[in-house]
Amino acid sequence: MDIPRIFNITESAHRIHNPFTPDKLATLGAALRLAAGARVLDLGSGSGEMLCTWARDHGVIGTGVDMSQLFTEQAALRAKELGVADKVKFIHGDAAGYVSDEKVDVAACVGATWIGGGFAGTIELLARSLRTGGIILIGEPYWRQLPPTEEIVKGCQATAISEFLTLPELIASFGRLNCDVVEMVLADQDGWDRYEAAKWLTMRRWLEANPGDEMAKEVRAQLTSEPGRYAAYSREYLGWGVFALMPR
Repeated sequence: MDIPRIFNITESAHRIHNPFTPDKLATLGAALRLAAGARVLDLGSGSGEMLCTWARDHGVIGTGVDMSQLFTEQAALRAKELGVADKVKFIHGDAAGYVSDEKVDVAACVGATWIGGGFAGTIELLARSLRTGGIILIGEPYWRQLPPTEEIVKGCQATAISEFLTLPELIASFGRLNCDVVEMVLADQDGWDRYEAAKWLTMRRWLEANPGDEMAKEVRAQLTSEPGRYAAYSREYLGWGVFALMPR
């Protein structure tokens, strides 16, 4: 079980696998007013930066689940590095359908809502692990401005304009799912740059070290096209944020 190898290559040097900077992640943790001992479940936990830093800074106890063997190993190493290996654990597995044995204070899926077939299904899944009065975290893209052409939609790696909502539409949709939006922290362009541009050096170094690898042609194609695509399309049209929800 693993994610497609291309992601393990391009994001192998990432600690945060979404457009958040460490400062934004810290802002989110502070905004949630986390108490020491609070239990956090993170589905699609990546390299574990959210759980590990919140365990260090707020004393939370956490479990992360991710399909990437590499990222799960990196998460365990990060927990040891920050001295929180006794507070957090990471499971290499399929987060789709995962329900915690013990109810949690925060149930999160930050940037992997495909596990529930979209954010609505993911909210429903997370709610099954949530204690009464707990908080659901959803990380989701949105249109900063509606793309005027099909070319721009495709340049943002969307299949259709309907794949994402605008920010007001996204917030309204949470209400229709019977959830109150109680906090949000939005990525900025610097966060997008750190997420996207950091891949390019990783790809170049990987190509230099693995010229004969079967993935070399695909990685070369991405390194050639991605800087221009990102600058022309995603950077201008796509937003991303984490939304804190409480079921009504």
